Amino acid sequence: MENSAGIQASLSGRYATALFELARDSKALAQVEASLGTVAQALTESADFKALTASPLVSRADAAKAVAAVAKSLKLDATTTSFLGVLAQNRRLNQLSAVIRAFRQLAAAHRGETTAEVTSAHPLSADQVDALKQQLRTRIGREVAVDLSVDPSLLGGLVVKIGSQMIDSSIKTRLNSLAHAMKG
Repeated sequence: MENSAGIQASLSGRYATALFELARDSKALAQVEASLGTVAQALTESADFKALTASPLVSRADAAKAVAAVAKSLKLDATTTSFLGVLAQNRRLNQLSAVIRAFRQLAAAHRGETTAEVTSAHPLSADQVDALKQQLRTRIGREVAVDLSVDPSLLGGLVVKIGSQMIDSSIKTRLNSLAHAMKG
């Protein structure tokens, strides 16, 4: 797998690798990936859930109970639910976003896809994501999975990272370049 050594080197990568291998071996990759997508969305949309994962003040037992309740309400699969419990018990819920990103990279590589990290100023619509995937597929010559994030400081445009390549069409970067050119 491309970049799997780099993923395994980080703490979040080791957790993601363990979850990926468990999901692959139990033929539950699709379910776990879907559940992690739901968790990622909950992290984005729920300030309370995000605070739970980030707070060092929540005890292990309380964190485990809370993630079990969240998992039940989100209808997550059993493997992902157990995994969240392990993160809570090990006080690693603060690694959840990084674990999800690493898992997605491992799953994409397993399917023969390349993962593109895409940061936009505003959430992209399904049509925009499909158009972006098509353009990246044409440029790279193979399937591309996208890992989306939002950074309002970009003002507009996109930043796309694929491996060591970066395409930065953000308005923020263009304005900074213009300001730099005007100084010189």
